[in-house]
Amino acid sequence: MDDAPIWFVAHTRPRCEKKLCAHCEREGLPTTLVTYRSVKKYRGKTATFEKPLFPGYVFLKIPSLSRQKVFQSDYVANLLEVNDQALFNQQLEEILAAVETDAEIHLAPEIGVGRKVLIKSGPLRGQEGWVEDRHGMTTVLLRLDFIGQAAAVKVQAEQLELV
Repeated sequence: MDDAPIWFVAHTRPRCEKKLCAHCEREGLPTTLVTYRSVKKYRGKTATFEKPLFPGYVFLKIPSLSRQKVFQSDYVANLLEVNDQALFNQQLEEILAAVETDAEIHLAPEIGVGRKVLIKSGPLRGQEGWVEDRHGMTTVLLRLDFIGQAAAVKVQAEQLELV
């Protein structure tokens, strides 16, 4: 039986990505956790954090027989086998290369036409609306329903979260 390493995606329990990586390292299993640098200022001090680019996911290239070792931790909710190994490997390498450039990078959730969203910042904070159109990567045209009337508003994509 061929037990060459293949890609798996571990869906972790909340905020357990780094703990799973530490567990796998102890078990001798290689992991890939894509992180980005987040800089925050608190009361005049600057703090830098390494945050997962894909919260809740750790990538493992392991033999199928090693799956049980991953599940021995309490950090995994599910372990998914990747169907298209070559495509996944190529895309992961491209993402890792982009992260290495120190360019500003963050997860861009799928905020597509017809999706219900919540405005999380700005003057319309707390309002819910529906995506009518997208203009490039950052501008989203929302439909907000007020008293049975609709108004279209342009909002930056980073001000939105899916509902």
